[in-house]
Amino acid sequence: MRKGVLEYCILSILSRSDKYASDIIAELKEAKMIVVEGTLYPLLTRLKNAGLLGYRWEESTQGPPRKYYELTESGKDFLKELDASWQELVDAVKFINNN
Repeated sequence: MRKGVLEYCILSILSRSDKYASDIIAELKEAKMIVVEGTLYPLLTRLKNAGLLGYRWEESTQGPPRKYYELTESGKDFLKELDASWQELVDAVKFINNN
């Protein structure tokens, strides 16, 4: 379940703007979804291989070029599906808690 939530969070973060991996980690840590590089990179690779993410290289003033991840059109469509599924799950849990 955590893997699916992390993937959802990564796609949500990238829906706002393209990000460098360390920026993604920082946002996840800020949200208390503690993630280390060893967890993030396999997820990014899996999402890229599924066609949900793309990336581009940008020169950096502080070292080697950086890889910035971005949502593909398929990724945007998949995120919409995840948003709907997430809302259904939240509604179901609220229903159970209120009964």
